[in-house]
Amino acid sequence: MDRTGLAQKLIVEFIGPFALCFAGIGAIMLTGDIVAIAFAHGLAIGLTVMAAGHISGGHLNPAVTVAMIATRRIDGATGGAYIVAQLLGGLAGTLAIRATVNDEIANAVSLGVPAVGAGFSNGNALVMEAILTFFLVFSIFGSAVDPRSSKSIAGLVIGLTITMDILAGGGVSGAAMNPARWFGPAVVQTEFAALWIWIAGPIAGALVAAFIYNDVLLKDVRATAAAGVPGEVHEVQDVTASTPSGAAAARRRRK
Repeated sequence: MDRTGLAQKLIVEFIGPFALCFAGIGAIMLTGDIVAIAFAHGLAIGLTVMAAGHISGGHLNPAVTVAMIATRRIDGATGGAYIVAQLLGGLAGTLAIRATVNDEIANAVSLGVPAVGAGFSNGNALVMEAILTFFLVFSIFGSAVDPRSSKSIAGLVIGLTITMDILAGGGVSGAAMNPARWFGPAVVQTEFAALWIWIAGPIAGALVAAFIYNDVLLKDVRATAAAGVPGEVHEVQDVTASTPSGAAAARRRRK
């Protein structure tokens, strides 16, 4: 069993969305430049994954945690605690960046609350959020969960996927990909119109990506692990297996 305490994990899961909302909303309010906005969001998550993802697994996103619960990579109780920490982190990060600007700057962009772009429908935005989150969770499984991948670049892959997604879909749905990113500014601004877009969309995309990667692309690896084929991978890593504590636990299980 991983010795890392739940409290330590929850701190990391709080800090990630805090950084996401603080940096992302800050870029929206102070630059208005899509490239700066995309990199602010991507760097916030990518760097947090690299700095502390080994402690909690680096979900930092309720949609990711739901996907990990659905694929049995984290238990429901721990996952629920993760989601609460993530939502509170997003809210705290929003309040922190809001405290640094005046009302005029904040209200000019509705404090960065994700919104449906002009000329697009709610359905357009929902599909966009699902597809963008599919790419994000697919990259997480590929770079951080799959035991065949190089874990050292997981933060870079995940961060750049977020950057790509915002550049591609920010004008349609705001490219939240993360219910915590919507939750923080929505609560502070009390703007809840079409809230299901930024909850259902990311969760749907995350689940599709998780099941495709976990049950199709990892199928042979899981079969090899179950068979215990000599010289092959003997267990499928979960999102925390590349961490020092996770690796130590894996070694203990093999003894």
